[in-house]
Amino acid sequence: MRILINLLSKILTPIAQKFEQKLLQPEQTQKAVQEEIFTRFIKSKYGKNLGIKSLEDWQKIPIINYEDIKQWIKPVNEVRSQNSEVRSGFCNGDLRPAPKTFRRSRQSFKPNYFGKNQLLSPEKIIFYEKTSGSRSKAKLIPYTKSLRKSFNQMFCIWAQNLIKNGPKFMTGKIYFCISPEFEENQNSLGLEDDSEYLDSWLRLLLSPFLIILPKRFKTVEEFKEALCLKLLETEQLEILSIWSPSFLKIHLDYIQTHHQKLANKLKHRISDKRYQLLLQSQISWTQLWPHLKLISCWDNAYSKEPANYLRRLFPETLVQGKGLLATEAPITVPLIQASGCVPLLDEVFFEFEASDRQIYQLHQLTQNQIYSVIISQKGGLYRYKIGDRVLVTKFYLNTPCLEFIGREGNTSDLVGEKLHEDFVAEVMSQLPLKDIFFKSLIPINSSPPYYLLVVDRLDRHPSEIAQNLDRLLMQSYHYRQARLYGQLSPAQVIISPDMLENILREKIATGKKWGDIKPEILMMEHESSLINN
Repeated sequence: MRILINLLSKILTPIAQKFEQKLLQPEQTQKAVQEEIFTRFIKSKYGKNLGIKSLEDWQKIPIINYEDIKQWIKPVNEVRSQNSEVRSGFCNGDLRPAPKTFRRSRQSFKPNYFGKNQLLSPEKIIFYEKTSGSRSKAKLIPYTKSLRKSFNQMFCIWAQNLIKNGPKFMTGKIYFCISPEFEENQNSLGLEDDSEYLDSWLRLLLSPFLIILPKRFKTVEEFKEALCLKLLETEQLEILSIWSPSFLKIHLDYIQTHHQKLANKLKHRISDKRYQLLLQSQISWTQLWPHLKLISCWDNAYSKEPANYLRRLFPETLVQGKGLLATEAPITVPLIQASGCVPLLDEVFFEFEASDRQIYQLHQLTQNQIYSVIISQKGGLYRYKIGDRVLVTKFYLNTPCLEFIGREGNTSDLVGEKLHEDFVAEVMSQLPLKDIFFKSLIPINSSPPYYLLVVDRLDRHPSEIAQNLDRLLMQSYHYRQARLYGQLSPAQVIISPDMLENILREKIATGKKWGDIKPEILMMEHESSLINN
């Protein structure tokens, strides 16, 4: 396997070297990308409708969000009556077969707007991917070959950087997080695991290293058991590529709870030493996976503490934060030598909105400043505000490193208190909640309403934490007024070890992908039904 890893590195090295050269010239590189994307823009029906023909008029292209352009993206439910064409593998009624790669079993909800509709891009749409929709209704994002190539480029840079500068991988055995299909949720759409963001040649090259699971399961429990058995069976596991740290935590908890049942099922498939490790009342994870060298997961914003939890569990393993990756585009990629994440500046054109509403380009950013991200990418989104905020942490080879710090507009407002999640995060940091994996402040719309802090464990009495929480929340003028006028009851605290898993189950039942569900330090009012129930 080491020979194959070296071969992979050799293939990817020219891509990584070319990218590193472009980091030295961010302004020129971004200009070239802007020109390429503008050429696509003026050839699209969207661009022609706006009547903008010169790159000098770039600023006249409106800054938009999904709602502004959803009429340019064909929704799935408009074409369900044509399922017979979809089931036969043909699109657009022109008897051309859909791309073979994407003829999957989930045909019933597959859009038949593949093909060259030229609404947003002159390029063919090869598939649609659904956003995670953690705070709003999920959105469909059209993918072209060029957009998928952007994701492919990001992976190549990341993989080569790890092979060159990271741990010495010997087996390369990797588990890519998948978002499985469940029988109770038939209306799913989009890619099934991380590897499908990659071009076919790269997937083929990676195939000897991949840990493969079926894509469809009857229940969440069936998936958890199947994944745990597969991971336990893979003693040579070296890489876990997941999204939320909670995904791994839940499965480790499952192994600990059901270790005897899992050990019995694996008795004749693993070594006796491994079998005995699995029978222990308190499992040693580092002994169970002695070759684990990398865990790739979110570790910014509200994933920071859960990621640190994994670092404590696997002290000899590199727990590397993922770059900022949106369904709409790859934004940043982590580089070990940069000690941070650099923007994918040769594939996406970036603009940034500062707090004074001024728009800046990548080379104009200032260290230690926070900006909202606006992207133009190769799939047909132009000056699209993705809703993410980033902090410029440093510069690497003349290019700013960007750290995701949260979403815009995440404010809870039951009676006018207007609690923003940044403020809530600051309050949480002042409470004695260290070494707690899950914590979330949840608005409870009772009579009168109040805020409930749910944690998975606590070494102090909940009432003590609740008093401190309410006192700290009253640093917010509007929350204090609501409390003084009796519009809000005092904040409360409960301990619920199963709450994280219950929340995940509920979101999965609504069609959200497991791997995409993000940790939330502040839930919105419409998300609190689980607690009310």
